Amino acid sequence: MTRRKLWLSVLCSLLLSTSGTLQAQVRSYDSIVESGVLKVALYEDFAPYSFRQDGQPRGVDYDIAQALAAGFGLKLEVIWAPPGEKLDDDLRDYIWRGHYLRPRQLADVMLRVPYDREFSYKSNEFGELVNELVVMFGPYQRERWQVAFDQRRLPAVPSVAVFQQHPIGVEVESVPSFYLSSVFDGMLSKMTHHYRNPQEAFAAMKTGAVDAVMALRGEVDWQLQLAADSQLALAENAYPNMGKQVWDIGMAVHESNRQLAYALEEKLEELILAGELKRIYGQYGLRYELPGLYQEVE
Repeated sequence: MTRRKLWLSVLCSLLLSTSGTLQAQVRSYDSIVESGVLKVALYEDFAPYSFRQDGQPRGVDYDIAQALAAGFGLKLEVIWAPPGEKLDDDLRDYIWRGHYLRPRQLADVMLRVPYDREFSYKSNEFGELVNELVVMFGPYQRERWQVAFDQRRLPAVPSVAVFQQHPIGVEVESVPSFYLSSVFDGMLSKMTHHYRNPQEAFAAMKTGAVDAVMALRGEVDWQLQLAADSQLALAENAYPNMGKQVWDIGMAVHESNRQLAYALEEKLEELILAGELKRIYGQYGLRYELPGLYQEVE
C-alpha cells in the first residue's frame, strides 16, 4: 500500500468512526446533572453577546449561561462556536451531529438561536424538516436592527432615504448590507460601505469615512458605550420593504433532551421575571426588550 493510499485509508476510518460516535455524545439531563457541568455553545468573537477580553469570557450570553448553570448548581463549560455559513450548520455541528474536526464538542444547549416557528419547521427541497433533531425554545430577548449616526455630519435620520447623500457603514454579507444595497431599486448602494464587522464600521464613522452605521441593536448599543461620544445618536427610522425587522432570540437543545429544555426554560423565566436579564444587559450598556412571549403576559 502506498503512503497516499494509507493516508486515505486512515482518514476514511477516522471520518467513519467519528460519524458513528458523535450521536452518542448527546447527554441526557440526568447525565448532565451527574457530571456537574453544563456545556453551552456560544458564538465566538460576537461582542457584546459572547467574546473573550484579555483571555476571559465576557458578554450577555456568557453571563446568562453562567446564571443558568448556577441555577442547577452546575459548573459552566463554554464551547466556543465559530459561526458557519448558515444557522442550520451551527445547529448540526454543536447540537445534533458534531463536526469531524471537533468530534468532542457537542454542547448540551446553544444560545442566540432564533425563536421562530417558521424557521423551526423549515423544510428542504425534499420536504424534509431541516432541523428535526433540534428543539428551539426559551426566548430570552427581542432583537431588532438599529442605525447610529454622527450628528456632526448628519443632523437626523428621518428615513433611510438620507443615505442617498450620506455614506453608511455595514458588515459585509449581512442583512443591512443586502437591504441597503437593494432597497429603492439600489439607490443607496453607492453610499453603502462594507466592513469586516460593526466594530470596523464604527471606527470608520469615527474617522469620518461614513456618517452612520447599521447593525444589530445590541452591537450598536455596545459600540456607543465604548465610544462615549455625545455626538453619536440613535436613529428611530423605519425600514421600508424589509422582511423581518423584529425577532426573538432563544436556545436550542437536541430533540431527545426535552427534559433539559423544560428545566432551562423554568430557570430562564425566573431570571427574566426577577429582572436579572435586564440587569445583565444593562452591565454592557444594552437596552433590554422582553421577548414576545412575556410581552403578551404583561
